[in-house]
Amino acid sequence: MNITIKNIQKFYGEKESRVQVLKGIDCEIQDGEICVLLGPSGSGKSTLLNIIGGLESADEGCIDIGDFCTDNMTEKELTNYRRNNLGFVFQFYNLIPNLTIRENIEVCAYLSKSPLNMDELLDTLGLTAHRDKLPNQLSGGQQQRCAIGRALVKNPPLLLFDEPTGALDYNTSREILALIEIINKKYHNTMIIVTHNQSISLMADRILKLHDGKIITNTVNKNKVAAKDLEW
Repeated sequence: MNITIKNIQKFYGEKESRVQVLKGIDCEIQDGEICVLLGPSGSGKSTLLNIIGGLESADEGCIDIGDFCTDNMTEKELTNYRRNNLGFVFQFYNLIPNLTIRENIEVCAYLSKSPLNMDELLDTLGLTAHRDKLPNQLSGGQQQRCAIGRALVKNPPLLLFDEPTGALDYNTSREILALIEIINKKYHNTMIIVTHNQSISLMADRILKLHDGKIITNTVNKNKVAAKDLEW
């Protein structure tokens, strides 16, 4: 799924307290790319991700994603856009505590007309042996695998990750990043990953570096590093 971002501007606050968070974002992300939004806290990367995901609206500009344009969508259109095109993975797993791992993933399968095969997906995620356990019986890395499965089971063309390794230790982080690589190659989803960790950007096809609400560099990475070889 190709993504074209045109002059995205976003403000928060009113009158004297009004602050511009995004200051005219323009870029394109190609179908099947892993794209990293890189920058320090306050650079606008999570806000941009939320606008791409239809969780927030831009004050100016629009985003063209496949056959959709986020400009002036009704709430119903936004809901359908999120349901049919997007999967979200966040820093914290937000799993339903009284459902098993399989059930946590199946909740989102029901939202799709063409969900992935559950058994195959559980195998890809490395969760087959844990499918009947509850979230509190799993490690943080295993819970994040479940959260990724919940986002992926709908078979969306676009996956959005907001600091997906932020709550994990170093070795588990690399395992999750390696899983993201596997998913990208197997299912060909376009992926956007928000991070402040520059090392993670080395595994991406495209690196968008943000500072103070602007893209300061847009780099196509021709020398990708495998996630298992990342160091920080």
